[in-house]
Amino acid sequence: MSNQGIAFIFPGQGSQQVGMLAEAAVSHPSVGQTFAEASEALGYDMWDLVQNGEQEQLNLTETTQPVLLTSSVALWRSWRAAGGAQPTLMAGHSLGEFSALVCAGALNFADAVRLVRQRGAFMQTAVPVGEGAMAAIIGLDDGDINSACAQAASATGGVVTAVNFNSPGQVVIAGKTEAVEQAIANCKQAGAKRALPLPVSAPFHTELMRPAGEQLAQVIADIPVSAPDIPVVHNVHAQTESDPRLIRDLLVQQIYSPVQWTSCVQTLVADGIARLVECGPGKVLSGLNRRIDKSLQSYNIEQPDALAAALTELGQGV
Repeated sequence: MSNQGIAFIFPGQGSQQVGMLAEAAVSHPSVGQTFAEASEALGYDMWDLVQNGEQEQLNLTETTQPVLLTSSVALWRSWRAAGGAQPTLMAGHSLGEFSALVCAGALNFADAVRLVRQRGAFMQTAVPVGEGAMAAIIGLDDGDINSACAQAASATGGVVTAVNFNSPGQVVIAGKTEAVEQAIANCKQAGAKRALPLPVSAPFHTELMRPAGEQLAQVIADIPVSAPDIPVVHNVHAQTESDPRLIRDLLVQQIYSPVQWTSCVQTLVADGIARLVECGPGKVLSGLNRRIDKSLQSYNIEQPDALAAALTELGQGV
């Protein structure tokens, strides 16, 4: 079967679990090799942390980001080593965009591991703990959510905006804690089915993250970026880019801009993608993608049997 119509997608924070990829490591040498490279780049035993550490430690943003990037790259390498076909497009959700760019050949893996650890630290310290919040809004139109946030921002004088357009009817808002609480109340009043505060300590993808973006811009300026071998659809504008300078700019903007995931998936579909392979721990993106376009077929390759099944169904490359 041709690789036409296949895209690889890469998850962001929230998919990490202690013990993940244990089975994959037994079946695929690429997993251990990739984690060893990351450990060397960062100066600690990442595999031991993932297998034997505490979940609370794994959930620290500056730990989570390099761990998830490494996990995704390890699975991508396992796919390719097993003869898996090369996809025609890639995309990643938030942090996952860095994973996509590594797998697409635009970023060096060791550079990216160090970069996302710094990105996590910058994001965590941009807003003091307790001053920012995020919440998932379920079952309300994007326009009504934007209105609810605007009203809350006006009433409280604090920042609150929609930041993750994950799928129709599932949007995440973020901002100053008081403003987010008011926006939650507004969304419920407007008819949201649910409005759930999220267990995070910083308002990611808001203007409050701009200081983190400025710090990241200084670091990323010194990191080599190439035109990707496989086009990557970016979160900020749901388009592909080949100019390394623009790619750098988009990675900086992404920290304080909404994640346009619904639009990214729609771009993939418009470009002829019918099958999506979620390359990373968990199946969060597969669930979102079904709500964006029911015709999409989704695959996950975290477990060896799932990878083998995907190889059979999607065909092998050369």
